Amino acid sequence: MKFTAEELRRRHLRFVYRSYTAERTGNRLELRFHFRLEPDIDFRPGIAIESIDRSRIDELDASTINRLAFHLGLIEMLSYWKAAAPRQVVIEAGALDQSQMRWWREVWLRGMGEFFYVNRIDFRSPDYLEISAPAPRARAVQRGLRHARRSLVMLSGGKDSALTLHELHKAGEDFNCVMLNPLPAASGVAAIGGCSHPIVVRRTLDPLLFELNARGYLNGHTPFSALLAILGLSCAELFDYDRVVVSNERSADEGNVSFLDADINHQYSKTFAFETAMRGYASQYLTRGISYFSILRPLFELQVCRLFASCSEYFSAFRSCNRAQNQGAWCGRCPKCLSVFISLSPFVALDTMRAIFGRDLLEQDGLMPLVRGLLGMDGPKPFECVGTRQETLAGLHLTIQRRRARGEPITPALTQVEREVLAPHHDLDALARSILTAWSDNHYLPADLAALLKEQISLP
Repeated sequence: MKFTAEELRRRHLRFVYRSYTAERTGNRLELRFHFRLEPDIDFRPGIAIESIDRSRIDELDASTINRLAFHLGLIEMLSYWKAAAPRQVVIEAGALDQSQMRWWREVWLRGMGEFFYVNRIDFRSPDYLEISAPAPRARAVQRGLRHARRSLVMLSGGKDSALTLHELHKAGEDFNCVMLNPLPAASGVAAIGGCSHPIVVRRTLDPLLFELNARGYLNGHTPFSALLAILGLSCAELFDYDRVVVSNERSADEGNVSFLDADINHQYSKTFAFETAMRGYASQYLTRGISYFSILRPLFELQVCRLFASCSEYFSAFRSCNRAQNQGAWCGRCPKCLSVFISLSPFVALDTMRAIFGRDLLEQDGLMPLVRGLLGMDGPKPFECVGTRQETLAGLHLTIQRRRARGEPITPALTQVEREVLAPHHDLDALARSILTAWSDNHYLPADLAALLKEQISLP
């Protein structure tokens, strides 16, 4: 049976962050967290950060290690709170001031928007979520360490992070990568990008969470990129870096659906709004002297793919499919696969696209429903990290243009898309041009990286 959110909230009134431990074992920092879903369910997940220079750990005082561990536990809570979504969240493992509690409540409610939508939960009342914690005895003053001038890239193994490595190489930056539970694609991209000794982090979920899901407890999306942000900033402190570089593009700002007068965005923790909030919080409460920014923020997904088209050394390694990622493959049937295929096709030869994806995804049966889904024509835009609706239109238009110009086949499925989806839209040339030459000043790139990226944005 599946429980309703109301039933579970009556059964479980409080979610408590009881404690954390941080143990230094050789060159590993092992973190364990204890959460309780009252009255009687305990979770004990863990995070292990590998290959830390022992001298660096010894340089950090206990308060720094505790601050980082405490915050990793705070963001980890969301994955376990969602099982029953209790009204009260009680922090016993550390202290938060009023500003911090407001910040966490905002990230919580906005980051869990997809979870609320999928489970049809009304989260609008002021008392839907109440966070309580002991007040700090005194305002914590972070001891500012001098960080080495180098960048730490959060690496997933997709095209975006691969392009980030390419751009940092071009800029002559000193950088390394962080990989969380690395899959073959991430390891392959890291090796090609020159990260010969990447920082590896192992995250262990408590299996009890999956048992509860099987018994009918709630499940759903959490703001995973928020966890990556805090993890990246923590690793920068532990390993001595002054920049944490992520690969979130401008397209992430487009939401999926409106629900209860709120914009529900699968990619909330990849948005410029979250990046801004994270930078402010980190500088005040988490780390000092470490900059967090997305190098791809000024660009749309279609522009990212145009730049990535020149990075052929990564073509055999990168993967962006969530469904087949454990096998290091593309499923070829999900919205994410199709979105990447559409965005990359205008800039890469068809034979090369077939080699990357295993086949031409624009000739498959069932193409039309997937395309309509990416355009939000029959409901919400898919809850995946995909391009904007306008980019999908422009990508399809440019792909058809390219294929005709090169004498490549226009499949029956693509002909149907052209007739039923693209034909009603006028001046798709102008739409494509406006996207490919766009630049957003809403970013936090250092001036040199911004200039390097901007000079590459022009019509093909």
